[in-house]
Amino acid sequence: MGVVEARGITKRFGPTVALDNAGITISAGQTHALVGRNGAGKSTLVSILTGLQRPDQGEVLFAGEPAPALADRDAWRSKVACVYQRSTIIPALTVAENLFINRQTEGGRLINWRALRARAQNVLDQYGVAIDAGSQAGDLSIEQRQLVEIARALSFGARFIILDEPTAQLDGPAISRLFDRMRALREQGVTMMFISHHLEEVYEVCQTVTVFRDAKHVITSPVPDLPHDALVAAMTGEAAVAYQARARKVKAKSPVVLAVSGLGLAGRFHDVDLQVRGGEIVGLAGSGSSGKVGLAESLVGLRRPDTGTIIVNGVSPRLGDVPAALKAGLGFVPQDRHHQGFVPLLSIGENATMPIAHKLGRFGTISSARRRTRAEGMIEQLDIKTTGPDQPVGDLSGGNAQKVVLARALADDPSALVVINPTAGVDIKAKRALLGSVEDAAARGAGAVLVSDELDDLRICDRVLVMFHGRVTKELPRGWTDSELVAAMEGISS
Repeated sequence: MGVVEARGITKRFGPTVALDNAGITISAGQTHALVGRNGAGKSTLVSILTGLQRPDQGEVLFAGEPAPALADRDAWRSKVACVYQRSTIIPALTVAENLFINRQTEGGRLINWRALRARAQNVLDQYGVAIDAGSQAGDLSIEQRQLVEIARALSFGARFIILDEPTAQLDGPAISRLFDRMRALREQGVTMMFISHHLEEVYEVCQTVTVFRDAKHVITSPVPDLPHDALVAAMTGEAAVAYQARARKVKAKSPVVLAVSGLGLAGRFHDVDLQVRGGEIVGLAGSGSSGKVGLAESLVGLRRPDTGTIIVNGVSPRLGDVPAALKAGLGFVPQDRHHQGFVPLLSIGENATMPIAHKLGRFGTISSARRRTRAEGMIEQLDIKTTGPDQPVGDLSGGNAQKVVLARALADDPSALVVINPTAGVDIKAKRALLGSVEDAAARGAGAVLVSDELDDLRICDRVLVMFHGRVTKELPRGWTDSELVAAMEGISS
């Protein structure tokens, strides 16, 4: 008998079978990994294990007892909590207010703010979260917000926590600290289900792994008994094949499509010079505090630099002006696809053709037929798994939604691309498609800046610029080793 069991779970959404007689059993005190490609059924299982969805068939048990009624939210919170990839922390509130939202009082009608902060600080201290309960949640780092969410989950009394892609937005040192915290929680008797597309993390922090594929349970195994290749084969139904970067040589006479000189933004990066030629892919690597994301966002106008110039295809767009950057010929894949990449309620066709809407009709109108035709071409080119161009992007799996974001970036045939963490939270096949599309763009003559926390993503780059404390400190040509790149990222000179 496990802390939680899901038996024979079937769930349909119209004609789509999200789970097909699937199940999982998680033993007390374990960190149990759940892995699978996007669309395998992981998110649906999470919604059922947390009482947000009712299965069409099957049952959920906690310590052998039937799960509470869906309407009894307090009972569910006392048994299970989920820390999602997208933070649910409210930035405008304090840490204490976030920890005890809707539970600010203890029996009385008026809030005793001093007592509330004391209660919150006790919870944080109990679970080793070194954060001031009175601090503003909006001032916390992503890592700190996750720790607050974990503490909030445990404050309800739940001893089973689901961690859904918790490392997707963390750098290496922050991931190590999160894993240390997870190990400490295990020693305190907390059971966890860990969802991640980074299979190395499964081997580092989990004891058992369950694989879902095509809405079905495929295998459950002790982690040491399932080699990496066998795990990938279980997820994909085929032998593991690593993504092979294409052989490509940038012509010395290729035009410079993106040029940066003396670019600086206080507190983020300083005096950056950069040139990208047509057909060239340049990587940006570094820790979360290196300034690489801030630099990339400045290139496309999301941030306004204090100093320096940016020239795109011979044009100098106004700094801090996204429409001007796009008009100059930049395509952009943002770091946060949920908030900056697409409009969930709009269709694939509407999202993917936003940059070229003015080209799809006359006199301010849009031809639905022309938009559909363009969208269908993008769907085929990027292998987007969908019912068609009219499906809302919010209904897609993470990997397919990310493909829509890339389709939009490529829609107007940009001369330069800026791509930030394109494979975060997507499965192996989606990674291949996304990286392959960046290489396709380069083959057509576009230059690209690729920012990624994944070393394997950077292997498609012709060269990688390493940033450390806001400055470019090293350039590595294609063929670098992991140890070379990591040493440079950590500021170790060779």
